Amino acid sequence: MKKSELVFIPAPGIGHLVSTLEFGKRLIDREDGLSITVLSMKFPLVPFSDEFAKSLVASHHGIKLIELPEVDPPSPDLLCSPENFICASIESFIPHVRNTLTDIVSHSCSNSSDSCQVAGLVLDFFCLSFMDVGHELGLPSFMFLTSNSGFLGLMLYLPARHSENSSEFEESDPDQLLPGFSKPVPVSVLPSAVFNKDGGYAAYVKLAQRFRDTKGIIVNSIAELESKAVDTLTDGQTPPVYMVGPVLDLKGQPHPSLDLAQRDKIINWLDDQPESSVVYLCFGSMGSFGAIQLREIASGLERSGHRFLWSMRLPHQAKTPDDILPEGFSERIGGKGMICGWAPQTEVLSHKAIRGFVSHCGWNSILESLWYGVPIATWPIYAEQQLNAFLMVKEFGLAVELKLDYRVGDLVMADEIEIAVRRLMDSDSDSDGDKLRKKVKEMGEMTRKAVMEGGSSYDAVGQLLKVFLGRNSS
Repeated sequence: MKKSELVFIPAPGIGHLVSTLEFGKRLIDREDGLSITVLSMKFPLVPFSDEFAKSLVASHHGIKLIELPEVDPPSPDLLCSPENFICASIESFIPHVRNTLTDIVSHSCSNSSDSCQVAGLVLDFFCLSFMDVGHELGLPSFMFLTSNSGFLGLMLYLPARHSENSSEFEESDPDQLLPGFSKPVPVSVLPSAVFNKDGGYAAYVKLAQRFRDTKGIIVNSIAELESKAVDTLTDGQTPPVYMVGPVLDLKGQPHPSLDLAQRDKIINWLDDQPESSVVYLCFGSMGSFGAIQLREIASGLERSGHRFLWSMRLPHQAKTPDDILPEGFSERIGGKGMICGWAPQTEVLSHKAIRGFVSHCGWNSILESLWYGVPIATWPIYAEQQLNAFLMVKEFGLAVELKLDYRVGDLVMADEIEIAVRRLMDSDSDSDGDKLRKKVKEMGEMTRKAVMEGGSSYDAVGQLLKVFLGRNSS
């Protein structure tokens, strides 16, 4: 049987790399006749991305990694919009992608045994500018969306809105009726980029206009979780949507900068805590706060009375947490709390001591929390996280609302944090917290069934493999 090769081009962000490469592993584990080549980009804002990509593929014989040559970063002026900066950075790799893909295709065509063919490209949504290179070489392009169908609905809505109203969103705009949502969506929970006049809105529209040019949209979500969205997106205009999630790195690849002794310290501390007694706080690989906000978090945790594990990024001016936290905080908390840097999140969430999760609502973190049946309190910070928080609280009823529309620079007070932590950790059998916990555990069971043989995501991967391998007429 002729072997097929897919070329994956993930965005260099850690969250994008993890789910994209784990999806590649899932494909290869299902199909011996498939190999995957990953084109890796070095990115100035994510210094460990190339090392992380290497660690993710090192143990898998069916995946080959090709590092693209470095490029000069775009003008710092573009940093006014992170999305615009990211898109410009990625577009600067087009010549290197063209050369590398041409070599891959030429090698495939010149193979004397004619035993391998390049079946197509799998592109992160930030990488859709590479579709044109694929078209030049006769390669179909599929998009891998590391977020959910709610975000997909927003992006599919943008080009139509833009054709009627080419300006950015305004905070005074009315609630929006977006595809895949059962409730009107407040503009306050839309990604910051759509308000950005310095290129963020234009970057999102430019990307969104390419979504329907793909041969298929692969979404890291679960049909049972987003059933309304799935129905809405089957509209005859949108390419086939494949819900393949949750795609997770359950082994928890170690961060390149993580001191393994620190990892052991975290797990040993959790081992010493009572079962289901600890709230875990983590705000992602890019989530950070100033000293004033960190003090409010500390005060809220102390007032709540609950045990906590807090993954904190220190402000530049601080060498230790005690430099910026309330005076005497560490002494008063004692062994009831632990503050750490980067934490092995999947190990933490799977630990019997963890009861709740205060999260930035990155989609990978949400999927991990559902997988392990740990309810979250929402504190979104950047990208599409506000929309994720809205989905979890208002659409799915699977999270406690701490904030839905937080923006960098806002100040969340200690009493708000205390109330949300108490709601999240409440152990009264009639409490909202316990009802939520039961609902989250039920959804966790559904996510596990979805990826098992006969499950919705398992079947979606099977359909995709038929398309990739040319075994049907799709």
